[in-house]
Amino acid sequence: GELQQYISLYGKWASYTPESDDVLIAYTSVYGHTEEAVRRLADKLHASGKGCCVMNLALCDMAEAVSQAFRCAKLVLATTTYNMGIFPFMDTFLHKLEERNFCRRSVGLIENGTWAPLAAKVMREKLGACKEMRILEPVVTIKSALDDASEAQLEQLAAAL
Repeated sequence: GELQQYISLYGKWASYTPESDDVLIAYTSVYGHTEEAVRRLADKLHASGKGCCVMNLALCDMAEAVSQAFRCAKLVLATTTYNMGIFPFMDTFLHKLEERNFCRRSVGLIENGTWAPLAAKVMREKLGACKEMRILEPVVTIKSALDDASEAQLEQLAAAL
């Protein structure tokens, strides 16, 4: 009964096993272009029958975002290049995942940068501290706003998820 459900959940939590096959899309967006890409990806996932949760890290409760990352089997990180690194809320989110031994997930990356997009490289490095992480291809690179090339990458990422 109910006790068995709690024991099952505890077993998943103790072994870092996701509770569902859903996708968490965690993002930050400065001018709205990264958010637009995230919304399009979420629409593609919903259209294919995939469950997904979208969280703006600048506005949501960070503890809830971390909880959703552990619940979901797959994670998409979308952020902008900011001062040769990544936007601070994304940096904080990745640090919180690392300090909680986040592991064994497939991760999609979406970066946005007008001149020298570095966000995917930085996120990949930060995820390096987490064990058994698989970065999905392609990494979506947006140069300011979505164009035909980044839209095609978004379509490929949706298929990989």
